Amino acid sequence: MKNERGSWASNVGFLLAAIGSAVGLGNIWGFPYKMGKSGGFTFLIVYLLLAVFVGFIVMVSELAMGRKVGQGVIGCYTTLSKRFKWVGWLAVFSPFVVMSFYAVLGGYCIEYMALNLSTLAFPTELATGAELFDSMLTNPFGSILFTLLFLVICYLINRGGISGGIEKFNTVGMPALFIMLVIIICRSLTLPGAMEGLKFMFVPGYAVSAGFIDKAPGFLTVLATAGGQMFFSLSLAMGVMFTYGSYLKKDENLVKNSMVIVGADTLVAVMAGVAVIPAAVANGIQQGMDVSEIALGGPSLLFVTLQDVFSAMGPIGPLFGVIFYLLVLIAAISSAISLIEVVVTFFLDRGALHGKKGVRERVVLIVCLAIMAEAALVAVDGLGRNGVPVPFKESAAQVQLSDGSEVALKDATEAMIASGTVKYAPWNDNWLDFMDMMSEGIAMPLGALLMSLMVGWEIRPKLVLEEVHLGSRRRIDKFYSLCIRFITPIGMVLVLLGQVNDFFALGLFV
Repeated sequence: MKNERGSWASNVGFLLAAIGSAVGLGNIWGFPYKMGKSGGFTFLIVYLLLAVFVGFIVMVSELAMGRKVGQGVIGCYTTLSKRFKWVGWLAVFSPFVVMSFYAVLGGYCIEYMALNLSTLAFPTELATGAELFDSMLTNPFGSILFTLLFLVICYLINRGGISGGIEKFNTVGMPALFIMLVIIICRSLTLPGAMEGLKFMFVPGYAVSAGFIDKAPGFLTVLATAGGQMFFSLSLAMGVMFTYGSYLKKDENLVKNSMVIVGADTLVAVMAGVAVIPAAVANGIQQGMDVSEIALGGPSLLFVTLQDVFSAMGPIGPLFGVIFYLLVLIAAISSAISLIEVVVTFFLDRGALHGKKGVRERVVLIVCLAIMAEAALVAVDGLGRNGVPVPFKESAAQVQLSDGSEVALKDATEAMIASGTVKYAPWNDNWLDFMDMMSEGIAMPLGALLMSLMVGWEIRPKLVLEEVHLGSRRRIDKFYSLCIRFITPIGMVLVLLGQVNDFFALGLFV
């Protein structure tokens, strides 16, 4: 039976959908806090270099192979390679596992948006960000409910197909996200003390000299953090660009499209940093904290520190809270629907291969229900607050407070309330960390490494470049060949080692 696949209504629609896939929680949630814990400017430079020499190369490769074969990621690998045909399963495994915590974080965004909206409609004094976050994490039923709501939204979009669902959502969602991000940046930069946050981001060595951190992290540690962030942010090695590329017309310019996607994603990530980090620094200064006490390096930056920033703005604060968490929600949805589409496309293509025509609505429903089952585990765990056992982790993770003392992770929120801040608060011993490590930490960099070896040394760069030349007059042959054969694999080995080192605390890098 012929596989009647959909297609993009326009190249603009494809670009907005691809940018929407790239622009997600990795930008708004991950980039600011990883930049914070990695010393600011150094992280930014390493991230930009990786985006050019690795991210761009991997994206061109995935789009080209997806368009050439006209199938999802597993079909591409099976068709193009004998040695690496199994690698496609990593690219289906990654988005499915990522959705286990992505859906939960999307639910958190809905809940925070609702809290700020209710405060705006019925003015009351909200609890502190730490208290709100703790009450949310220790309420498994509420977390499951909002996670389910997030997945229902995704289901309604994905069931509409490529042009009727995903493209339509991103055509409205991406411009709206950009406008709301600009509004938050304008408010963030007008807060007293915000310039210190900008210096942290853009002045070399300022994080150490100003006292934000005691010493700069090692280069390989920063490289691993930036590499993991880049793959998570750009939706690489997750089958997304294979899938989106399979719906592209042959005359589309893959080089230009890849440059636009990588550039737009990087721009939004930096803008998110400008929206979040200066606001967090300004809020800390306003509360009389020393800069070393301002928590910039924890994932709670989004749900604790920023909520305190909005609360400190007075009556207008909840309005900015609604705008901010709405833009984070849009970013989360735009990426989530692309991750779901990877798994859906796999089942539809597999059915067509065996002469069966799959019903999209039914396949999307089954995929979303499967994601809900794994996401429920992450939601109930509450980032380790509720004591659900996690593989490969001990149960007594310690969090260091700003005064140098340590407490168990499960008591960290109470300690934050008592002391005002924490020096660092890694999310250890929780299912979100475990799922993140299995996907972003291992499967994604490993998949990208194997893909670069496949293209560079088995099927050769010429096959990909022939597809690239169909719609592009710009020749990147020498640059592409050098990167895909040498630079990208070396970078991926270092990123993979760094990720494994961080998760298992091997102490390989300082």
